[in-house]
Amino acid sequence: MPLLEIEDLHVEFPTQGSVMHAVEGVSLTLDEGEVLGIVGESGSGKSVTMMALMGLIAYPGRVRARTLRFAGHDLAGISDRQRRRLVGRDMAMIFQEPTSSLNPCFTIGWQLVEALRQHSPLDRKSAWKHAVGLLEQVGIPAAESRMNDYPHQLSGGMNQRVMIAMAISCNPRLLIADEPTTALDVTIQAQILELLRTLQQERGMALVLITHNMGVVSEMAQRVAVMYAGQVMEEQPVASLFARPQHPYTEALLAALPEQGEAGQRLATIAGVVPGVFDRPGGCLFAPRCAYATQHSATVRPELREWMGARVRCHYPLGDASRQRDIERDGPIHVEETA
Repeated sequence: MPLLEIEDLHVEFPTQGSVMHAVEGVSLTLDEGEVLGIVGESGSGKSVTMMALMGLIAYPGRVRARTLRFAGHDLAGISDRQRRRLVGRDMAMIFQEPTSSLNPCFTIGWQLVEALRQHSPLDRKSAWKHAVGLLEQVGIPAAESRMNDYPHQLSGGMNQRVMIAMAISCNPRLLIADEPTTALDVTIQAQILELLRTLQQERGMALVLITHNMGVVSEMAQRVAVMYAGQVMEEQPVASLFARPQHPYTEALLAALPEQGEAGQRLATIAGVVPGVFDRPGGCLFAPRCAYATQHSATVRPELREWMGARVRCHYPLGDASRQRDIERDGPIHVEETA
């Protein structure tokens, strides 16, 4: 049985006269000790998917799923008390902005100790000692004295290390890292990613890494899910995804990597933007930006299906030998006409 099972997850936010479909029909699984990368543009639903798993979608947001199960627990049916026992202990999350995730009114030590005592039988003295050890483990120098510092007295990289220490404090089985290096400079980014890799391997945790950076995914993940407009467009093992992408959106993301550009030439881009509440297409959500879009894909929503060892949501997967014939048959639409 997988550690994590998500099947047909929907997250919706009512708006004036409409509904925003932040996540639509997402299905994912994760095994013990596996590293899954989730990539896509801003607004693709990556963070919202994991926040729904953690029970962090606030009213008036609505979460529904056919299956939402972690370590045998039905997350859709458990009580708030049961969820609090799981969240922070068996599954933990590192957020994008460490300075806004930590409480500025309390010291680092106080916050670490409270997190430990919430999920373990440790007394305050034992929790303090364990917290110091955690800070040392995540590479914070003079850990004992840093326990008395407030978040504003630490750099962004140090605050992120504190957040990682808090997340791993109860030895979780699943760690979710949501853009853990967004606000950090390049040198610190590399250090944080190496720290996450080391901790994951040493502790045998499953890791979900949410990122915009395809280079990070290639180095860290074993499997990749590509999301767009709230849907999973493609899912493959990392090596085959980079070598043989099956969805046009994945192909476009890889083509936009700086290392794919030629000297003196403009970098490749994807025309248009992720659809919003009032411009959501009736067919394939990527059709208005897709170079291979047809009349059929503009009107018929594709299903996520198994294809050549991958899961792909496309009427014309890139590995299909008959795709060009099918595109011509269904009436190609130039991307600029629908963008």
